Amino acid sequence: AGQTLWQVLPLGPTGYGDSPYQPFSAFAGNPLLIDLTELVREGLLSPGDLTEAEGLPEHLVDYGRVIGAKGSALHRAHANLLAAEHPTLRRELDAYAAAQAHWLDDYALFMALKERFDWQPWVAWEPDIALHRDEAVARWRDELANAVDYHRFAQFLFARQWRRLRADANDAGVAIIGDMPIFVGHDSADVWSHRELFSLDERGRPTVVAGVPPDYFSATGQLWGNPLYRWDLMRAGGYAWWLARLRNALAAVDLVRLD
Repeated sequence: AGQTLWQVLPLGPTGYGDSPYQPFSAFAGNPLLIDLTELVREGLLSPGDLTEAEGLPEHLVDYGRVIGAKGSALHRAHANLLAAEHPTLRRELDAYAAAQAHWLDDYALFMALKERFDWQPWVAWEPDIALHRDEAVARWRDELANAVDYHRFAQFLFARQWRRLRADANDAGVAIIGDMPIFVGHDSADVWSHRELFSLDERGRPTVVAGVPPDYFSATGQLWGNPLYRWDLMRAGGYAWWLARLRNALAAVDLVRLD
């Protein structure tokens, strides 16, 4: 068709309501986008492992079924990685985890904790881990080591496949425009692990939240619920979190749209 630009929605792991604008992380990718057939080719899954996923509807997204089907297949792939000899793949995973540790360690633990606490928001967890205290983080990281490793593995698979997709698009003369919402979700690894950068009370609840006043879309305005940034502290820290977020985005796409 002669197109040279492809704009995509935010690629993060979606939370409640399946919206890409309320992801569990501003840095992570959505494991639901992972192509399971590639994992068969790499020996991490067998063709029989795809039976559940192959029965999904083709023209609409049934998120509940997709989450169940892909989640079970990805957990099986992780178990197969641990049980069989995949030395090259394991080395690649370890190198990826080390390079991305600045966000991946907290994200993987956050997701493991979400599962452990029945998907409750992090403010409802046990106080020590909800407030990201060092001793609690170390204890839970050890206790949930296998689940943490799984979430690192899923991010590795996403990043690997996305890198190939982007290379194919670029080779075809297509540049990818990424979409970066300026705010992040409150129930996210970003806010949980960097509470000091957001307007929160002592228990981690937002003191002010984002939204828009009445306009032609809504006569009453919209209350989004995203916590606001502490720009004074971000400035004092050289905007390190924002720079890391932008570097992460520009490693995945060619152009970034700030929304």
